[in-house]
Amino acid sequence: MKFGEQLNRSLIREYSYYYICYDDLKTELEENLEGNRGSWSEKLETQFLESLEVELDKVYTFCKVKHNEVVRRVKEAQEQVQTTVRSLDSNVPPSELDFEILEEELSDIIADVHDLAKFSRLNYTGFQKIIKKHDKKTKFVLRPIFQVRLNSKPFFKENYDDLVVKISQLYDVVRTRGNPIRGDSSSGGKQQNFVRQTTKYWVHPDNITELKLIILKHLPVLVFNSNKEFEQEDSAITSIYYDNEDLDLYYGRLKKDEGAEAHRLRWYGGMGSDTIFVERKTHREDWTGEKSVKARFALKERYINDFLHGKYTVEQAFHKMRKEGKKSLKEIENLEALAVEVQYTMLKKKLRPVVRSFYNRTAFQLPGDARVRISLDTELTMVREDNFDGQNRTNNNWRRMDIGVDWPFKQLPDKDVCRFPYAVLEVKLQTQLGQEPPGWVRELVGSHLVEPVPKFSKFIHGVASLLGDKTESIPFWLPQMDVDIRKPAIPTHINISRPGRSDNESEDDIYTNESHPAGNLLDAEESVGYGAIGDSPQNGTDNGRAPNARHGSDAYKASTNTVVNAFHKFSAAIDHYLHGDQITKVPEGTVFDTEVRAPAGKTLCVPVRVEPKVYFATERTFLSWMSIGLTLNAVAISMLNYGTGATMVASVGFFCTALVTIVYNLFVYCKRVVNIRMKRAIDYHDKVGPPLVCGFLILSTMFSFYCKWAS
Repeated sequence: MKFGEQLNRSLIREYSYYYICYDDLKTELEENLEGNRGSWSEKLETQFLESLEVELDKVYTFCKVKHNEVVRRVKEAQEQVQTTVRSLDSNVPPSELDFEILEEELSDIIADVHDLAKFSRLNYTGFQKIIKKHDKKTKFVLRPIFQVRLNSKPFFKENYDDLVVKISQLYDVVRTRGNPIRGDSSSGGKQQNFVRQTTKYWVHPDNITELKLIILKHLPVLVFNSNKEFEQEDSAITSIYYDNEDLDLYYGRLKKDEGAEAHRLRWYGGMGSDTIFVERKTHREDWTGEKSVKARFALKERYINDFLHGKYTVEQAFHKMRKEGKKSLKEIENLEALAVEVQYTMLKKKLRPVVRSFYNRTAFQLPGDARVRISLDTELTMVREDNFDGQNRTNNNWRRMDIGVDWPFKQLPDKDVCRFPYAVLEVKLQTQLGQEPPGWVRELVGSHLVEPVPKFSKFIHGVASLLGDKTESIPFWLPQMDVDIRKPAIPTHINISRPGRSDNESEDDIYTNESHPAGNLLDAEESVGYGAIGDSPQNGTDNGRAPNARHGSDAYKASTNTVVNAFHKFSAAIDHYLHGDQITKVPEGTVFDTEVRAPAGKTLCVPVRVEPKVYFATERTFLSWMSIGLTLNAVAISMLNYGTGATMVASVGFFCTALVTIVYNLFVYCKRVVNIRMKRAIDYHDKVGPPLVCGFLILSTMFSFYCKWAS
């Protein structure tokens, strides 16, 4: 789809006069080229640049005015909420209707923020598209020049995090009718050992603001320090991952070996943070009955170097804690045991800083309630900290000091930095056995806004991307980073909607042409190689027909459906036999290619869980086949010893069948055991064995009848 069409179909009605006039600019470009027989002059270039300036001024001014309006509305809503909450203890307390009105006002503000973010993204894409078209057709290079003008009026760089935090706090107060849940909202300093079920997803930058606005309607933004105004630095999280020159920890985490560890040092906020958390993550296989766990303890920044080199002892580190007595003796002993193990591992394995990960995190959680915790990491960047190439980046310190939280770290050379193109969403659930997660969470992770990436790791991605010359195995997602993860919009109950509209009637449904699907549509240039989006009926239509159109009698439709259903069942049975169980396939709509090939000299590593029962199942299958082979062999021996001349000849067929069964079974068993031990993600379904044995058995039986008839 061409961008002009996409723009026209995605227009927000109230903003329609303020969008970039993409079609007019495109027409001006083509007419001037046609009128000058394909040549382009300085005069035409100046005229076109002036037209672009007019459009840029229009878009920038509107974004600025609209943003100020949203800020003013948030401030007014804050005053109204505070007044309403204060009157709860008065003689005339607010009614349920008062809170409903406030909730509608906040929902309308949320929709405004969503629309403004969508407006900015679409217009920025419009400018990029028209400049690209200009440079391609005129051979005049305008992109670097006009990018300077865009940066001087950066409507597309507006950060809505402060608005999201404020709206979240207000919405939480209104939703709980003035009684928000209170609890410990610390960044984790009091949580030493905790276990969660975590799933990870990638989020395209186009969907980040919408995702935040959807989540805050169900969970408040977790504010670590409510006594101060929110600052961007407050959301920064930096981790220094440690490994040795052989990358032992990297390969252990990549292959998900039992007991594989990751060691990192983490701090929250800017470089001035004095509290550093020393963390160890340990992977446990499910069959062990244990869960993967993250354990940590805190140290002051000035002691980190000495601790890592063994000069600062564990007794010194916890002397003050023992003296103060704020923690129980058992807690302190557990922390000391952890510190001893971490220090020993650092020294024994000669671990040193290898990769830094930086990101800004927006966490959504009820304070003091960890049953549902959702975090969204944006501006994710990995930076080299190693000295494996002879460059001492840390100057023998525990971290490099030439960068802080000044994303995007423009001072670094390209070989030292990897700027991740997506945000990372983590959904962490603590549910009781058999308990389902909330319905809105299931809808969210199944929507077009996210792309599931099982077992994604910032540490693994950073090492594989930045230390490619030292890594032989890479994660399965790395060769597919150029795949566009955007998908068509799917109407759900969680979509952003304005008050008075049904929950499943989203802004995109209201503002777009009803005969066309809304969503992340691509133009002709973008659609090359983009195979994730299939043709499917949308918006209640069937191949463009109206939903209430008649196509024949009910009896005819019923008979047709019966035939079609029977065909589908037959096709599914064939597909099941050829490709295995459906649950082993990649979910429908995923963008990843299951048969992607690794770059030259690299091997792909797909996490494969191997439990002891897998070996037992393989052994049982082997013994079952052996039993069949021995039975056929017994039949052949009986025919040979107790039969007539004809049956003695016929026994050759059964003997051959038994021999083929036993030999083939032995070969398959050995092959399976080797693949299981190597944790290879291959198809273990045997498509050859059963038909082979059945074929030999049929031939043996026919040969027996032939021998009897011939005699």
